[in-house]
Amino acid sequence: VTPSKLVNQNGDKDWESGSNGTSPAPEYTGPKLFKEPSFKSNKFIIHNALSRCCLAGKVNETQKNKIVEEMEKSPANHFLILFRDSSCQFRGVYTMNPDSQELVRLAGVGPRTVSSTQVESIYKYSSDRKQFSAIPSKTMGMSVDAFTIPSNLWQGGGAAAGGGSRRASITKKAVISK
Repeated sequence: VTPSKLVNQNGDKDWESGSNGTSPAPEYTGPKLFKEPSFKSNKFIIHNALSRCCLAGKVNETQKNKIVEEMEKSPANHFLILFRDSSCQFRGVYTMNPDSQELVRLAGVGPRTVSSTQVESIYKYSSDRKQFSAIPSKTMGMSVDAFTIPSNLWQGGGAAAGGGSRRASITKKAVISK
């Protein structure tokens, strides 16, 4: 068989003998090897970041499990981690309200809601390097996995502040590349 005989009437190469040039996809009845994404979700990435970076270790297991449970209950498909500051100290997990574009606290400590204008810096998690990297942008999008807010928003007092202490109880730090 010469290559010229492998071209069907549509100009497509017909590599299977006896094929009529139609797609073999409808005939395939085996397991689905590729699932069409119905929406983009970073739930697995955030779970990975919590387990391997933000709340790694036995000492943080209870808190991590509570947060993962809240994420599983949530109908949201995009989650964001709130850091205390650029040292990537974990504070909470937020979801984006698509109507108001506000970030709403799902679990942890921090303001109940954060407007996109209150976001100071944003970060992307690298699963292979197990660390967060600052993104030189101010636009909240689906590629954002974590964010910080200005320090004056942490000065509100409240039960999490512990009287006069500015530091909360979680001191596990993430590595950040700049």
